[in-house]
Parts: sequence; structure tokens; C-alpha cells
Amino acid sequence: MTGPVLIAAFEGWNDACQAATNVIRHLVGRYESREVRHINCDGYYDYQVSRPMMCHAAGYANLIWPQTTFYDIALDDVRHIYAQIAPEPNYRWRQYCSESLAIAEELDVNQIITLGSMFSDCPHTRPLPLSVSDGACQCEGDREYNGPVGIPTVLDASAADQGFAHASMWVSIPQYLGSDECAAGTMRLLRALGERIGFSFDTGDLQAKADHWKAQASVLVRCNDQLGDYVSHLEREYDLKCKADDEASPGAPQAEQLVKEAEDFLRHIGD
Repeated sequence: MTGPVLIAAFEGWNDACQAATNVIRHLVGRYESREVRHINCDGYYDYQVSRPMMCHAAGYANLIWPQTTFYDIALDDVRHIYAQIAPEPNYRWRQYCSESLAIAEELDVNQIITLGSMFSDCPHTRPLPLSVSDGACQCEGDREYNGPVGIPTVLDASAADQGFAHASMWVSIPQYLGSDECAAGTMRLLRALGERIGFSFDTGDLQAKADHWKAQASVLVRCNDQLGDYVSHLEREYDLKCKADDEASPGAPQAEQLVKEAEDFLRHIGD
């Protein structure tokens, strides 16, 4: 697909260990970027939840209020993408999404990709689980989710209603490691995003940070026998699921053998 893409990520409930919003921070930091649009914070935020920040610079005190920022990110001389980053709004989600999509329309965006990260029961010693949905098609991850949703899902649904091409990407983060930043999760989303839009992103120091995150996690596990047993259990579950997925995939020898045996059985019924 040609034309600009809008990548959206939101701080808060949808952003375990900041893995999703750090994708946008990384892109803004690694490529030539400029702010092109904003959404005013008034009416969308509870300031006792998303508090303004005090910033001192050049001898002056400034209040920084929560807001939505849209960036134009130049990937090379001919290609650019847009990115939207904000704290998750507290109020008026429908109107917020309408305002976001109006800006996307102004920028001639033809595809919207929302990013998210969530805590899950998964081991840090394996590739972090990634779920990618494209409209009604669940491209990775084999379970449809039913339950509470955040603003990325609402924005994705609103984009579909307005005729935008759309997709969402979620990475799972080991819940036993707490809330420190997870560069491995950011790397997982960044690579999936690159595959989606057909571009190889500059990962900078993300791989080194991801390796450090994994090494720290391994030290923590080695120092706690109970946690070590739990992670070993998660590893076995992860490996068994991968094996089952491989065996059930179309064209796998085991799957073909099962189909053949079923067909033979059905042919001989009543003989």
C-alpha cells in the first residue's frame, strides 16, 4: 500500500513498560521529525490522573499540560510516516477519535496502525508474543479477545468505520518483571511495524538495551527459586504451544497425516 501511514500509541493502561509509546519516541529520536498537529487537552483529561508537569528551563518555570502530538517523520529522502502519541484520554473517547481521524484525513493518511503492550504470563527467555490484527483477520495470535479495551482499540474501530485501512499490534510483556522499560517489547513492535509497511528501521541502541533487559531478568530469576520454577513452567507451556501450532499449520506432515487418516476412516464406514 502506498501513501502515508499514521502510527498511534498511548501512555497508560495500553502501554505496559512503555513498550508501545517508546516505538514512537525511538522513531522521533532516530529520524528527522517535526511536530505538525496537536489536540488540545481541555475536556479530554482528568488532571488528577494525568497531571500537568512543571518544567524549569533557562530560569523560567513552565507548566506542561497533557496533550496529543502528531509528528511527521522522514524515513528517507522520499518516504515519511506520521506518528501520534498521547496519554490515554479520560473522557469523550468518541469525540477524541473523531478529532484524531480528522487530522489523519488532513494529512492524507490512508492507513492507521495502533500499537499496544500488555502484561501477560510469558517467559522473558523466548520471543515476546505478538498479536497483529488486520480488520477481521487475526494475523498472529490464535485467540480473539473479549473484554475491556483501551483507546487504541477504539481508535482502530473508528478508523474502520470511516473507511481507513487499519491494523493493531500488541506485544506481551512478562508480568513478573514489574514496570521498568522493556526494550525487547519495543524491538518486537518496531520490527513488526517494519514488516507491515515494508521498511527496515534503524534500531539504534535498542538491541543492546533489549539484551541488557533480558540479562537483568535472568539474574532476577536465578536469585529466586520460586520465580525460577514459575518461569520454567512458562517456558514449557510456550514451547508446547509453538510445537502444537507447527503441527497444526497447513502443510505440516502431522496435519496431513491426520487428514489422510480421517478420510480413510470415512471411506470405510459401512464396509
